[in-house]
Amino acid sequence: MTTRSVNHLLFGAAYYDEYMPEERLAKDVEMLKAAHFNTVRIAESTWATMEPQPGVFDFSHIDRVLDAMGKAGIGVIVGTPTYAVPSWMTNTHPEVLAETKNGKRKPGPRQNMNQFNATYRFYAERAIRALAKHVADHPAVIGWQVDNETTHFDVVNADVQQGFVKYLREKFHDDIEAMNAEFGLDYWSNRINAWEDFPDVTDTINASLAGEFDRYRRTLVAEHIGWQADIVREYARDDQFVTQNFDLDWRGGSYGVQPRANDWLTSGHLDYAGVDVYHATGAKLEGKNVALGNDLARSFKGGENHLVIETEAQGNMGWLPYPGQLRLQGYSHLASGSNSVMYWHWHSLHNACETYWKGVLSHDFEPNYVYREAGVLGGELERLSDKLIDLKKHNKAAIVVSNASLSAIERFCIDSGNSWGQTKYNDVMRWVYDALFALNIEVDFLPDTVGADELSRYPLVVTPALYCASQHLVDAMRAYVAQGGHLVSTFKSFFSDECAKVRHERQPYGLSDVFGIRYGEFTNPVDVPLVFADGSGVDAATDGSDLNAKVFMELLEPIEGAGTQVLASYDHPSWGAWSAITRNAYGERGGWAEWIGTMTSPEVMRELMLQAAKDASITDWAQDLADTVTVRRGTNRDGKAIAYFLNYTSKPVSFAAPIVGTELLADKPISTDDTIDLDPWDLAIVEG
Repeated sequence: MTTRSVNHLLFGAAYYDEYMPEERLAKDVEMLKAAHFNTVRIAESTWATMEPQPGVFDFSHIDRVLDAMGKAGIGVIVGTPTYAVPSWMTNTHPEVLAETKNGKRKPGPRQNMNQFNATYRFYAERAIRALAKHVADHPAVIGWQVDNETTHFDVVNADVQQGFVKYLREKFHDDIEAMNAEFGLDYWSNRINAWEDFPDVTDTINASLAGEFDRYRRTLVAEHIGWQADIVREYARDDQFVTQNFDLDWRGGSYGVQPRANDWLTSGHLDYAGVDVYHATGAKLEGKNVALGNDLARSFKGGENHLVIETEAQGNMGWLPYPGQLRLQGYSHLASGSNSVMYWHWHSLHNACETYWKGVLSHDFEPNYVYREAGVLGGELERLSDKLIDLKKHNKAAIVVSNASLSAIERFCIDSGNSWGQTKYNDVMRWVYDALFALNIEVDFLPDTVGADELSRYPLVVTPALYCASQHLVDAMRAYVAQGGHLVSTFKSFFSDECAKVRHERQPYGLSDVFGIRYGEFTNPVDVPLVFADGSGVDAATDGSDLNAKVFMELLEPIEGAGTQVLASYDHPSWGAWSAITRNAYGERGGWAEWIGTMTSPEVMRELMLQAAKDASITDWAQDLADTVTVRRGTNRDGKAIAYFLNYTSKPVSFAAPIVGTELLADKPISTDDTIDLDPWDLAIVEG
């Protein structure tokens, strides 16, 4: 893959000339320039405008924008328009519409097609090639976005299921008995005795088969993006990058690992991982919701810088930012390693379903305080681009995440053991991540294919609900701790193999001696307080602390003679004989493994993580500031340390400067004798 990179921070917005109710282009360019916008993103959702009839192309809107932006010195990211199909296609070829568990999709919504269908692929390839050939040489084009927010969209079409059978035959070397045994298909007569008899998997009750179908469809997503990227690169110039706009699991905003795509796998086809980062603002603004999407996106390509392709300006109804917040949010993306801040979108729509998902400008197109604040941010980014671009992180903690575990826990929810529960994989992941964020402990995310060598880069590794674990991963964890690593695992980790088949050996499988525990029983806690021992980091005497076990509890038994340290026990007449949280020294290099067998309040989890971080020797002055200001750090491309101090509160804060350097926004020297004063929703950036 040719290396293509941006050489300045991208500050921009999606721009749709074809949506405008009146002639606006010249005025918009003028306003974009005045606010220091240097990039726009176009074309990713208007296939029917670009190709109004089969094989008849109209690039006039695209040409208008490219020419106008190019003349103004504004770069353009061109999107392939393949995630929203034209009606002539669905009318002529209804087979391109996706079938899902809920029935066949209908024309109208976006992402209603089966993008793996051969007919869809024929028309998509023709459209991509026509667009790329037409615009690739335009000097305004700086990059390409292939498709948009791509997942498998829950497709269960016959051609996808046929491909799944071929995939299984290859995976199991045509041994149908091996597949039946691995997936446990004898249950409820789900056994398949001939490949020709393979049933429709739409309503399967078998979590192993369903999880494998999820895995297969995630590989199709990666292949689809790679297919588009390869076509685009046939036409793209060497200085044009290729990206994709990932969206994450959604819980009223970007929340966690995407269930319907493997973004690590997909990112291998891209020059930059791109991402949506959406979150509540105003009184509900929290830095952790901004940081999470960026930390995931940065991790998709092993710590390489990523692009924020979409984030909100005014955004969804109720998300209007307080004055100061837009600027704070923009810098927060950069503080996690993004090389861009791009809004969805420039203007607000006057028609269709996203009329009230507002852009930088409101429906009247007039300058407003959001636009003016964006201009302040844009001017600062223009001035500081060379200092802030290509921030490299040097994090000492990592969270291992797993699409397979996510799929399995969709069927076996933490609180219920079936699909009807409330507590799912990303809830446990966020419980861990949010605690570390609150402590100013920055993390990388690692996929479940990670090996011991990569784990060894991190003094502290955490595995939230890592339910599905291959033998390779179990062996890597053992080697990591034996080599002196510090491992914190939560309940429901290492319980099954990668195909969600529960192991019949002692739990936690393959690591019982590493953790110094065994268990086989678990339940839901009802009025079960936790009693914390010295060394746990939790002060049980703190007034008002919620020390109860939550949601789920495992009954841990320390292995006799192992020297396992019990950090917390259950204070309950029936469960008091069992442990809740333990730690065990393992190996001869100072490694240890901690097991958290129950969910706790966020406050208790924070204290547990702080103690783990201290014992892994990764704490410093940033943790001392954790209750005052959010700290994010890295090194710029000049090799100088950069520290962001972000005030995600409605109150002013003051603290002694912990480092010496130059405060970049004010362009003034700063020493440890100085005080940093931040207004509500304000920030400082120090180059050390």
